[in-house]
Amino acid sequence: MPGNLVGALGTAALVFLSGQYRFGDGAVAVAALGIAEAKVELGFVEAFFLGVLCNVLVCLAVWMSFSAHTVVGKVVVIVPPIAAFVAAGFEHSVANMYFLPVATMILDHAPADFLISIGAGDSAYPFVGAPFTILNLIPVTLGNIVGGAVLVGLVYWFVYLRKRDHDAAER
Repeated sequence: MPGNLVGALGTAALVFLSGQYRFGDGAVAVAALGIAEAKVELGFVEAFFLGVLCNVLVCLAVWMSFSAHTVVGKVVVIVPPIAAFVAAGFEHSVANMYFLPVATMILDHAPADFLISIGAGDSAYPFVGAPFTILNLIPVTLGNIVGGAVLVGLVYWFVYLRKRDHDAAER
């Protein structure tokens, strides 16, 4: 997880420093700020269960990729579950490690005249920042762990390996 955080923060910094947030007359910044605001407004329970649902689909993508025999096949099978979690608005901790910091960088470091031009003045997005990022990442990360380890991992063990463990004990 620390590597994911470093990579996400590095990517957010590169995107911010590139000025990409100004594209489309600021439409990219408005979208980034809207995404971040929606994420930090989630309650703990809601963020947790959106994290559970997300990682069920992410783990499904990983398991499905194991069944493919070519690189093209691996790419093709991972797209639907990943697209589904994005389209459904489920929460993934690593994605949030990018979205929330890039929005914070825009609010904290973009020129004031730019922020005013997109309607993001001083109080337009009061809930985006480091404390809110942490408050979002805790339930989402816990939900991702439960979704991946319990709902997928435990079910796969139950379906595929439990019988083997039982059979081995009988021998």
